Amino acid sequence: MNQITWLLLTYKVPPEPAKKRIALWRKLKGMGAVYLQNGVCLLPKTDDHTRRLKIIENEISEMSGDSVLLETVALDGAQAEKVVARFKADRDEEYAEFLDKCKDFEAEIAKETAANKFTYAELEENDVDLRKLQSWLEKIRKLDFYGATLATDARERLQACESLLDVYAKRVFEAHDENR
Repeated sequence: MNQITWLLLTYKVPPEPAKKRIALWRKLKGMGAVYLQNGVCLLPKTDDHTRRLKIIENEISEMSGDSVLLETVALDGAQAEKVVARFKADRDEEYAEFLDKCKDFEAEIAKETAANKFTYAELEENDVDLRKLQSWLEKIRKLDFYGATLATDARERLQACESLLDVYAKRVFEAHDENR
């Protein structure tokens, strides 16, 4: 196993205002950081992560906080696997939520089809929902640094949703004589 290098950020910020502390946490989670404990998080070492964490380090200082940014490696393969498993688990949580939303999307199309509701308004609404799903999966995928187990299921489920909407769109067009 190649040695994986991570960036380790430790920080402590004042408890108030909570808004700033929460914004910091959300920013780090939005980058895909894994928290080892309160105020201690890891990201894979990349130029982008290095740059963004240096900016965050400056923001912490402006909040009258304290931080240390280090480059680190695991002591051995077992420790590295533990960390990678944490990253995968975080992404799988997001993929599972995504898969639930795909189920909702499929149920909505099924409901409209069962009700013979083939209108442009419904098609447009479902198209907007599909674009949200596509965008959401892309965001998760960008943070899936180590190939979470549900990644393939999510990608396949999105393709199924896209196909389902294509079939629904054809029914809408047929209902309005668009294909003749």
